[in-house]
Amino acid sequence: MEKLPTTVEEGKTNAIISYITIIGTIVALILNNSKKNAFASFHIRQMIGLCILQILNGWVVTRFLGVFVGGAITLILLVLWIIGFMGALKGEEKLVPVVGAQFQDWFKGI
Repeated sequence: MEKLPTTVEEGKTNAIISYITIIGTIVALILNNSKKNAFASFHIRQMIGLCILQILNGWVVTRFLGVFVGGAITLILLVLWIIGFMGALKGEEKLVPVVGAQFQDWFKGI
């Protein structure tokens, strides 16, 4: 589904903000609540999912499987973050590979 250019332009700032750590995600979520924007919501959902995966990686994977495995997963999550961030900068609704569609489904209320 193609988004109208005004929708992308109106939501682009919040979409970019959402990729600046978990704090940026929370700020973008709050800013997007007053005037919902489909483009910003898409990227906020992607980043919420990535943040949750990173927290689980730090608390569970690194603790039980070791620093090497946790570090490898952190690098993978960094690549996924870059893909999502570049999509926001370009004005594209680009799902992060492997888990992006699940994030859209799990957090569809946002």
